[in-house]
Amino acid sequence: MATNSGQLALTFSFERRIYQVSELNATVQGLFEENFRSIWVEGEISNCRPATSGHFYFSLKDQQSQLKCALFKGAARFVKFRPQDGLRVLARGNLEVYEARGEYQLIVELLEPQGAGALQLAFEQLKKKLAAEGLFAQERKRQLPNLPRRIGIVTSTAGAAVRDILQILERRFPGLHIRVFPALVQGEGAIEQVCAGLEFFSQSNWPDVVILARGGGSLEDLWTFNEEPVARAIAASKVPVISAIGHETDFTIADFVADLRAPTPSAAAELVICTRDSLLEQLAAQNSKMLQSLRYRLAMSSRALHERGIDRAATLMHRSIARRSQRIDELEFSLRRIAKSFIDTRAKQLADAIRRLQANDLRLRLAHGRHTGLALHERILRAMRDRLWHSRRRFESLDERLRQLSPLAVLARGYAIVQNPQGEALRSSSETGPGEDLSVRLSRGRLSVTVVQTHNEN
Repeated sequence: MATNSGQLALTFSFERRIYQVSELNATVQGLFEENFRSIWVEGEISNCRPATSGHFYFSLKDQQSQLKCALFKGAARFVKFRPQDGLRVLARGNLEVYEARGEYQLIVELLEPQGAGALQLAFEQLKKKLAAEGLFAQERKRQLPNLPRRIGIVTSTAGAAVRDILQILERRFPGLHIRVFPALVQGEGAIEQVCAGLEFFSQSNWPDVVILARGGGSLEDLWTFNEEPVARAIAASKVPVISAIGHETDFTIADFVADLRAPTPSAAAELVICTRDSLLEQLAAQNSKMLQSLRYRLAMSSRALHERGIDRAATLMHRSIARRSQRIDELEFSLRRIAKSFIDTRAKQLADAIRRLQANDLRLRLAHGRHTGLALHERILRAMRDRLWHSRRRFESLDERLRQLSPLAVLARGYAIVQNPQGEALRSSSETGPGEDLSVRLSRGRLSVTVVQTHNEN
């Protein structure tokens, strides 16, 4: 600091802070991790691109701006609907820097639609898809056996549905062979167990008919039977399947795919067999209830552990894997663009070659040559006719002149030609003498005469 003429002068020294690009991205990433974790963002999905890896890439936009988002396969499994352009959603996730392009994006962990609920939206999407494939077609549904002896049941052994079914079967027709495949009907692992039960009965070829049953509940409770794997397992079953899910007013995807829909599990037992008084056996397994409770607790603990982020090392590992997977998806998109450009170029070259080949088509040239030849042939014929006509006219004219100059015309008027024995015409009487034989040519015929006397006239 220095003073001059009563004025205060200050001198400052500044040092420039220079960042490497990766260092700056890492610094920004640290800020994001500190301030933008588990944030909620509202917007409309646009430019949605599903990758073959199972990831989804899209943008959330409003009227002024947009935000890039990535929904990786692990989180997409818990989203009940399929992201698509035009949907308004709430997305929860973490802001991260994608170092490869120096862009920030939202890594989505949870996605909820606005307006229609997620489950209802997923229900309508799957219903439309399977209907288009013909899984609901009436012609593919099979007739149930009139008197089945062996019945398979896929349901929870802890619920009221299996008890109702077994009681009714026991009352209506004792002596049936019944096998129950215990399966969770909601919660973690329910989809896999239900599919395993259907596949077990289909592959064993043991039952005459299979009942897929569950008691009543909310849409969330019945959601296992709205999952695509369950629908396809029903369609793939080699034996007829009766769907008995919830109450009479409840409809699931399984109801549309099954060979017969029963309003309730009890109604399924009444539909599957005719009436008899008792049932030989009734199955109940308490260990299934314990297993269901244990799996439910494990699922809840796993979800809570997942939401807390597990630990820093696992988070970094998953982030690295996700970024590399995103890079692979980008390379795949680029390869598709290059392949499409290559195919378009080759298609254009092929079209040009076809046009050139058509322009030099020998058939066209031969047709043109044939047309030219026919025209020349017609011209030659016309010229020959003209030439013959002129020649005939000229011949007739010359013939007429020849007729006029012919000695025969003179003979026709009464004149004659006298010839000596040598055939020479006589012009004077002095050219012959008495006793000489002569020939006289008339207009018609000849005369042979002998000269008796000659007379000379001046």
